[in-house]
Amino acid sequence: MMNRRTFGSLGLAATAGLSGCAVPDPVDEDLPDMGNFELAYSVVVSENAKKVPPSRDATPELLKATMTSEIERRFGQYKGGKGFVVAVAIDGYALAPPGIPIVLTPKSIMVVSANLWTADPQEKIAGPEQLTTFEGADTFLLGSGLQKTADEQLTTLSRNMVKKIQSWLLRNPTWFDLPA
Repeated sequence: MMNRRTFGSLGLAATAGLSGCAVPDPVDEDLPDMGNFELAYSVVVSENAKKVPPSRDATPELLKATMTSEIERRFGQYKGGKGFVVAVAIDGYALAPPGIPIVLTPKSIMVVSANLWTADPQEKIAGPEQLTTFEGADTFLLGSGLQKTADEQLTTLSRNMVKKIQSWLLRNPTWFDLPA
């Protein structure tokens, strides 16, 4: 029979074990080859983003600024010589509020529609591609609402989303003169 102390100890052990399985921050990863890709500029639209309850609030301006910053941080490092435009519409989000550890751990989520254009001449290559991301396994038991501010959650979601956008782009290597 399991008493409260044993149950609590198991919860702490599981939390410690899962923290070792945390999703790495995309900032720390080596960037994959993107051939002739060079970010000409990004376009982020957030005015129609739907907040999915339960959620902390984020203004359209904050959503746009955070996503734009993360797109430029990751893609701005590429100097392939051909200008591309990454266009993103933030469709929806939820920034997890504080919950009850293990019992109620709301998750943060973001849904976007991504498009890729050439900059000159402006021609649409692909999209909209609807993509969804979460914060990661490190929020499984405690939930990020207890661990992070709303701004930190939004930064993590945006970072994870930009990595997901890049994965979508790289599934189509011929767009960037990479071997198929």
